[in-house]
Amino acid sequence: MIDVLVVDDDFHVAEINAAYVSQVPGFRVAGRAHTAAQALATLERTRIDLVLLDHYLPDETGLALVRRLRQLGHRTDVIMVTAARDVATVQDAMRSGALQYLVKPFGFSGLRAKLEGYAALRRTVAGVGGRGEAGQEQVDRIFGAFRAADSPHTELPKGHSAATVDLIRQVLDQAGHPLSAHEVAARSGVSRSTAQRYLKHLERSGHITLTLKYGDTGRPEHRYRWTRAH
Repeated sequence: MIDVLVVDDDFHVAEINAAYVSQVPGFRVAGRAHTAAQALATLERTRIDLVLLDHYLPDETGLALVRRLRQLGHRTDVIMVTAARDVATVQDAMRSGALQYLVKPFGFSGLRAKLEGYAALRRTVAGVGGRGEAGQEQVDRIFGAFRAADSPHTELPKGHSAATVDLIRQVLDQAGHPLSAHEVAARSGVSRSTAQRYLKHLERSGHITLTLKYGDTGRPEHRYRWTRAH
């Protein structure tokens, strides 16, 4: 099992994220913290494999905590889970050693994809010999593990093509705002039923977010936005 520490200043959000983690096979919640001090205290007394870390904490930023952990010799892996979306913070997270970055708000599928990518990374590292030396091929496998697990082309359902996924991604990217299945179909040139099938798959895998727009009829319209880095 992969032991996870959930760190968020909002008690309600922390409980939601912990519930999400508990639903992913191979992961379990080993603790919750709502301040950087609480997180550090937990890491000092409990074996933690992965920290899901918010950036906006009341006593110090999440990234400041990451840097302090490294200075203290803690090698626990970190995935940032935060509403901070400015480029400077994202770059700082990369430079500080965060493995991944998930922008709030997100659903279960978005977090699940990050966790499954992390599990794939751990399996890849174990498969090339753990602490032994690695050749270029093994290094490429390690660096590519997260990216492969995060790809919208991973494990496409039967009858789905990577080319159509890329086409729909391009349409959603270029729109800059949520689109309905009808709009995606019209802009991509595929049938509405095809657009709906692909949108449903991409929403389940966490690559797009679904919102509801209510009109005069009272029946909500499903609208989709691409949310994952690529």
